[in-house]
Amino acid sequence: MGSALFHDAGSLGAPARAEHSRFVQRIRRRYAAELPGLPPGAVDAAAVTALVQALRDAGRGLPSALRVARQLCLERLACLDVEQAASLDTVTHGMTALAEATLELALAQALAEAEERHGVPRDAQGRRIEFWIVGMGKLGARELNVSSDIDLIYVYEDEGETDGPVPVSAHEFFALVAKKLYALIGETTEDGFVFRVDLALRPNGNSGPPVCSLPMLEEYLQVQGREWERFAWLKSRVVAPQASVASGRALALRALVTPFVYRRYLDYGVFEGLRQLHRKIRDEAQRRAAGRPERANDVKLSRGGIREIEFIVQLMLVARGGQYPEIRTRSTLKSLQRLVARGLMKPATAERLAECYVFLRRVEHRIQYLDDQQTHLLPTADADLGWIARSLGLSCRADACELLDKLGEVREFVATEFDALLHDGQAPTASPGRNGCASCGGPLPVDSELLLEKLPDELAERVRQWACQPRVTALRDASKLRLGRLVRRAADCVAEGGCTITAVLRFVDWLEPLLRRESYLALLVERPAVQVRLLRLLGMARWPMQYLMRHPGVIDELADERLQHGRFEPAVFIADLQSRHAAWERSGQANEEWLLDTLRHSHHAELFRTLVRDVERELTVEQVADDLSALADAVLAVTLRWAWALLKQRHREAPRFAVIAYGKLGGKELGYGSDLDVVFLYDDHDEDDKDRAQEVYGHFVRKLITWLTLRTSAGELFDIDTALRPNGGSGLLVTSIEAFERYQLGRGSNTAWTWEHQAITRARFCAGAPELAGHFERVRRGVLTAPRDAAALREEIHAMRDKVRAAHPVKAGRFDVKHSPGGMMDVEFAVQYLVLAHGAAHEGLLDNVGNIALLQRAEDAGLLPTGIGHAAADAYRELRRAQHLARLDEQPTHFAPEALAAHSAAVQSLWRAVFG
Repeated sequence: MGSALFHDAGSLGAPARAEHSRFVQRIRRRYAAELPGLPPGAVDAAAVTALVQALRDAGRGLPSALRVARQLCLERLACLDVEQAASLDTVTHGMTALAEATLELALAQALAEAEERHGVPRDAQGRRIEFWIVGMGKLGARELNVSSDIDLIYVYEDEGETDGPVPVSAHEFFALVAKKLYALIGETTEDGFVFRVDLALRPNGNSGPPVCSLPMLEEYLQVQGREWERFAWLKSRVVAPQASVASGRALALRALVTPFVYRRYLDYGVFEGLRQLHRKIRDEAQRRAAGRPERANDVKLSRGGIREIEFIVQLMLVARGGQYPEIRTRSTLKSLQRLVARGLMKPATAERLAECYVFLRRVEHRIQYLDDQQTHLLPTADADLGWIARSLGLSCRADACELLDKLGEVREFVATEFDALLHDGQAPTASPGRNGCASCGGPLPVDSELLLEKLPDELAERVRQWACQPRVTALRDASKLRLGRLVRRAADCVAEGGCTITAVLRFVDWLEPLLRRESYLALLVERPAVQVRLLRLLGMARWPMQYLMRHPGVIDELADERLQHGRFEPAVFIADLQSRHAAWERSGQANEEWLLDTLRHSHHAELFRTLVRDVERELTVEQVADDLSALADAVLAVTLRWAWALLKQRHREAPRFAVIAYGKLGGKELGYGSDLDVVFLYDDHDEDDKDRAQEVYGHFVRKLITWLTLRTSAGELFDIDTALRPNGGSGLLVTSIEAFERYQLGRGSNTAWTWEHQAITRARFCAGAPELAGHFERVRRGVLTAPRDAAALREEIHAMRDKVRAAHPVKAGRFDVKHSPGGMMDVEFAVQYLVLAHGAAHEGLLDNVGNIALLQRAEDAGLLPTGIGHAAADAYRELRRAQHLARLDEQPTHFAPEALAAHSAAVQSLWRAVFG
């Protein structure tokens, strides 16, 4: 072609018209009379069905009517896309609607013809056996392109036999239906075809039977299902008959496929499976392009093409969708949005990938409009290239082609993102040597002497002992290579000053119990930055290693860049859990087992985020306690909501129920391993049957405690202590708020002890019906402001302190930050006295603001000598800090007396000022 033609074709002066397409020209010539039969506007299933019926009414048989309808719909979509700038969704949804409507009509006729001869297929119970057309790939995702084939799998419910004059097995019957479907949809006639049909994704591929029963499919997925098939089934859905979808019977397929696609753990093992699949696709694309340079411009399969965007999304969904159902979706563009919402992808990256995807798909459609060919290669004819450019608002001239420039820019971005995700953690490829040296130039297995020679002596000795253990020697070669890569990377981190040798030795100790849990090893191999951060964390304190041994899945949180400088946000946490709950409901998995694990996974992950910020000194001790307390409050609130919804005995939509926090949780001083001291109250004043309310809430509390304390495969949540409820261990697990008020305020013979009033100084409403919060706080303040004999109160609290100290003896010559004279318990008892003795006169002491603030308020109110309250508050803060740091590193919380002498002296001065 001459350059003049190229210039004219690429000029932006004349808008692109659909009639440039040879396909559109053919349709307009051949079906001019039929074109008005398609109503104006976008294509939908109703319009397609009506069009087919009109064509049949005009004398065409169903096969012809389906094919002509397809041609008319494509002509319409080409016009909308090229001339009216229709959205990508308009085109892909139109094509999907065309497929669904034509499959629905074809299936109805195929079944009718088969049943006329053989009767209705029935199972052993006499029920009609349903037959489902499962759409895979772009059809399943409602992303069908304009000249696409359709990937289908035919599934029938169960085995059985037909009840007609010529009975056959259900399998034979539905194989006949599949054959008739192909004749109606896939065969090429004088009117063309409806869709090219591809059944290669069915169990056992082209060597398997064309149809399979649900039990056959289940066995195949469980026994033979391969990693790449999980990606294929990700987008699957029943597309016909719609009656099966509407009735819910097709949900049986979803219940079978979902656990195959989405594993219950973070599944980084899929990375290698997708690598292998992608490698095959790229190799095939390169083979086809060999000697044909024009094939390098394949917008789907070439480097940086549509397939790589789809792989990025599918990889993230399959790896994480098991734990995070809220990210599950078949749509590529919706997936990108959900990955951003879950914090799994940067917003700018997702937005750019979405733009690239839309651009590449629009180019793909224009390529296919030209001749209605299933191709993704840019045309070589200048006029065609210029038309595509012009239809996208770009130019393409002999000296410069904006279309090719933009295409190159888009593909480079996509390829870079794809490589960063899929090749992260991948060692440079090295071919085995001719002499069988499998490790020469590549990663070395963990039991290789060559690897040990490259390690620091201390680490080499530990790994040598480790590698000889049966649990290591029995590992697969691939697992040994993974371990070798992790150990070598850890040694490099020491050499580069990124962590200490102590951290690496702890890392090896941490790895040992995880040898059979390959998903975690895969995660670290795939995410080198996560391993480096983990090493740094392990080097800072011992307790994180113990936590990570119990909950190894939380290491994935180290990949989240928001982790380091953030704070716990209860509203966001609760919203995320509610979103996850809604996703479990959509997938039919909102049962107790999944919900219990969801609560545990979320709590462990959020606690770990706080732990990392703590160890990296991003938070103060008070901030850590605030965040851990807020996390416990949030978990209690969500657990209460979910457990009530599943309580069979519930008698109202929402419970009038409250969880009252005492102790460390009540004072917002919760630590990592703290129990939850709680009391349960209810207020069903509008319930006529009081005994029924007590019974229902009794059932509920037992269920709630089970949900909070049960150890599942995901671990545990909390230990719960209810000893502070009225009458302690002999009292009811749940109490009406009226009975609680009578007990606390001494109305009647059954009244609270002084130590219970001490405990209520730091009690607070932490979860439940908001209307109970105010009622409880009025009761609490009534208790705190009740008249008391100050001398008797002082004597009782002093005696209680002596009793507690006697129960926790401290070795001579040591100072225990909690129990020794001058320790934290002295501060807490002193504050409790000040609140109970002076709260009525000094309202500021009634607020549950923590010991430090209350000491400062007491001094400001003149209840303590000048300087005593503030000094004791500072000392209390430092004692808490010393205790916290010791526990983080699994060290004892008693010290040499001189180490904390100044703080101890400040507390003892407080004690003398209060108790004499």
